[in-house]
Amino acid sequence: MSTITASAQGSTDVPVFHRTDEHDHAEGGSTMFGFWIYLMSDCLIFAVLFATYGVLGANYAAGPSPRDLFDLPLVAVNTSMLLLSSITYGFAMLTMAKGRVGATQAWLAVTGLFGIAFICIELSEFSHMIHEGATPQRSAFLSSFFTLVGTHGLHVTVGLIWLMTLMMQVARYGLIQANMRRLTCLSMFWHFLDVIWIGVFTFVYLMGMLR
Repeated sequence: MSTITASAQGSTDVPVFHRTDEHDHAEGGSTMFGFWIYLMSDCLIFAVLFATYGVLGANYAAGPSPRDLFDLPLVAVNTSMLLLSSITYGFAMLTMAKGRVGATQAWLAVTGLFGIAFICIELSEFSHMIHEGATPQRSAFLSSFFTLVGTHGLHVTVGLIWLMTLMMQVARYGLIQANMRRLTCLSMFWHFLDVIWIGVFTFVYLMGMLR
């Protein structure tokens, strides 16, 4: 709905009508809604990858199995890196709400370090597997494994680039409304990756070792 107001213009008595919109949308509301739609589409992508691994994950083609390849203690350490990064990002959001730029930047930096550690460990795992001849072409199990875990790792890498970009934006402009909204979007994305990794750790690594 809209209202119409009249005002006199010049010396005439002819009213000039102006339309005023009563439905003012909250700034950034469309951004948050669009980002939720993106996360839902990402959920569908990972659901397909999990389903593919569930179908192909036991097809070893006389090649190595999860018991032959997975280093569960190392994967547990890697999991802790991502879980800790999610916690430190939570602290960054709390300090952001208080308007503390320096503390927010510090917690974001710690989050980035944990994320980098996660990626480095994952790349080390991939390198070791490929060195042992366990390449994606070796079997359906390895193809689905590298696709699922690699896609998650790619998302974390994108998240790290996004994180560093926002840190530069905050350093330059401070905790303005736009930066706070962007940090909130990245927070949802980061926690989403954390949840997906818990599924990977349980479904791929733990259940793989039990086969």
